[in-house]
Amino acid sequence: MYTTKIEPRIGETDGLRHINNTVLPIWFERARNKIFKIFVPNFELTYKKWNLIMVHSEFNYLKQIYYGYDVEVRTYISKIGKTSFTIFQEAWQNGQLRANGKCVLVYFNFIKEESIVIPKDIREKLKEHYITEEELEKNNKNEIKENINKVEELDYFNLDK
Repeated sequence: MYTTKIEPRIGETDGLRHINNTVLPIWFERARNKIFKIFVPNFELTYKKWNLIMVHSEFNYLKQIYYGYDVEVRTYISKIGKTSFTIFQEAWQNGQLRANGKCVLVYFNFIKEESIVIPKDIREKLKEHYITEEELEKNNKNEIKENINKVEELDYFNLDK
């Protein structure tokens, strides 16, 4: 698992005092940089060097995320195929799982415009961050249960009274 700390910005906050739903994909992409580095260590963005293309992404908004509290984005590998892999990500704030999502990336040759087999050395690095979604769900239930008494309630509605 990779973790990335995000400090929400005021510009990402909407009129309801929570982080706008359009922000999560940007945060998740930022947190994928550590995965991108496995494939292209120097981040060279050329057709000859860059070799990943996203073919699917989805997001689940579970609880509101608020300005003023750091967010931890956790990044895992949940599936490794011959030419593609799935990244599963979570956004945690104040000891609670706030959102999650996944995306499928294909190892891709942009010059030939075709997928290519993920090399063994890269596959091994991806395996270091592998977890099944079932294992992750079990771990999360335990963590949330442990955190329940430590959670500082994020309730901006009381500010308006």
